[in-house]
Amino acid sequence: MTPLELIASALGITSVWLTVRQNPLCWPIGLVMVLLYAWFFLDARLYSLVLLHGVFAAMQLYGWWQWRQGLDDSGRRPISQASSQEVTLGLGAALVSGLALGLAMQSFTEAVYPWPDALLTAFSLLAQLWMALKRWQCWVLWILVDVLYVGFFGFQGYWLTAGLYAAFTALALLGLREWRATRLQTA
Repeated sequence: MTPLELIASALGITSVWLTVRQNPLCWPIGLVMVLLYAWFFLDARLYSLVLLHGVFAAMQLYGWWQWRQGLDDSGRRPISQASSQEVTLGLGAALVSGLALGLAMQSFTEAVYPWPDALLTAFSLLAQLWMALKRWQCWVLWILVDVLYVGFFGFQGYWLTAGLYAAFTALALLGLREWRATRLQTA
């Protein structure tokens, strides 16, 4: 466990908690967290995760901007539901992107675990996009991805990060419950 991992983990918990609470401060705090984790994963030679966190940095800025658009009477962007077509296309694109990234990482880098790293990266990007758009389904995908990340990091002995993703799983369950309840109250 490094100080970098400890600080990034604390910021990660804070960012996701703020997201569950629909507080826009989740985005700048998340930006710092993903930049620190990009550095951590570079040292660990998990290159898909480095790329993921680079894209997450851009997604943090996009999410921050999105959450300031189309505000309702409460001053928040309303939670919405992704259409079945959006879900199907998103999942299909994530699968194809993950497979392509896995092949590239296996072929052109010395990545430690190119396939699970790439697939989890692709589905994380989809979950992050849905979160930026305030689709309640982002939490369902985050639950699945976070559970898989717990095993992935635990297998490698990154226990603090595995614990962080276990906490993310619990927060995603809370987020799913709260976002769906908020959506039903405003419908």
